[in-house]
Amino acid sequence: MPEAFIYDAVRTPRGKGKSSGSLYVQRPIDLAATALASLRDRTGLDTSLVDDVVLGCVTQAKEQGACIARFAALQAGYDLDAPGSTVNRFCGSGLEAVNSAASMVGSGFFDCAIGGGVESMSRVPMGSDGGAIFDVSQQWSFGSVPQGISADLIATMRGYSRADVDAFALESQRRAGRAIEAGVHQGSLVPVLDESGLPILAVDELPRPDSTLEGLGKLQPAFEMMGRQFKLDTLVRKQYPHVHRVEHVHTAGNSSGIVDGAAAVLLGNAELGQRLGITPRARVRSMAVVGEEPLIMLTGPMPATRKALQRAGMSVGDIDLFEVNEAFASVVLAFMEELDVPHDKVNLWGGAIAYGHPLGATGAMLLNTALDALEQKGLGTACITLCIGGGMGIATIIERV
Repeated sequence: MPEAFIYDAVRTPRGKGKSSGSLYVQRPIDLAATALASLRDRTGLDTSLVDDVVLGCVTQAKEQGACIARFAALQAGYDLDAPGSTVNRFCGSGLEAVNSAASMVGSGFFDCAIGGGVESMSRVPMGSDGGAIFDVSQQWSFGSVPQGISADLIATMRGYSRADVDAFALESQRRAGRAIEAGVHQGSLVPVLDESGLPILAVDELPRPDSTLEGLGKLQPAFEMMGRQFKLDTLVRKQYPHVHRVEHVHTAGNSSGIVDGAAAVLLGNAELGQRLGITPRARVRSMAVVGEEPLIMLTGPMPATRKALQRAGMSVGDIDLFEVNEAFASVVLAFMEELDVPHDKVNLWGGAIAYGHPLGATGAMLLNTALDALEQKGLGTACITLCIGGGMGIATIIERV
């Protein structure tokens, strides 16, 4: 069987996902096109060789509707022969897109494919596409609540206090601040330019490295009213009767930020590298997706990681570093506790609590970060994993070449 190699990976900066954010002036198609064009230019890719462009995008409505992957490729000046496909696995969409591209290359059906993602949360707000996940009757029928309540449930069941989740959030901000100051992202960070070629945003906009525990402690719980007044805590107790009271510990400061951004990853077989005269940076070792109980929802990274490790014939100790999406602080705390992974191997440069979580792009961005970290630290293997709405998890293991 042919192998799926990662030849390059790029991403835009993450801009604040509101009308005052720097990337609000950019259409999502332009963000995706920025990443795709950069990937082509950096590698000298003949885009007529691209068998597919697969992009993750969660809120596929308005400017993000109508198969944004295909039209972003056209916007980027790709050959007309390069098709496009847009996928939605909620927060795992960006990694799902990379995995889909890698699967087709690894199967031998494709020689070259691009995976990635895009989300403009300032221009296309989360939930604009509607659907069952926002339907109250559906929530009560199969047990689904807003993700923040699920995160609070995890914290309650595992005994994580407000101090615990705030301390984790502060460390994420500190790590991000040190990483940005050291310029660790510069090799793969692509500035977003205006029509005149002037930079709109060249660095991540959201991190707050000057955060303090005192400041974080002043923030109000973000999901308490939802849980108490809208009776969603009652639904939690119906599924988990031993939980007498959900402790609402998550705030805007220890949860992922709302941001805009895009990413792209070039995958291909060994012959592609020979044809382009470039060396692969890594190979995809294994991947996995799982379903989980939909009310607690956010525990999927643990079984997904175990499944990916089993398929690769590896153990947790064989992984040099982990990128675990910081959707909420309790998610990563639970991952480290259950898999017995030390924090010094997880999210070395901070995570989505600091940088933000552009839903459809995050998975590809985390793979990008893991690849950069492996190279800069001289390490060999990484596992990238995300929790997913509706009770799912996704994980991918890569290995430096």
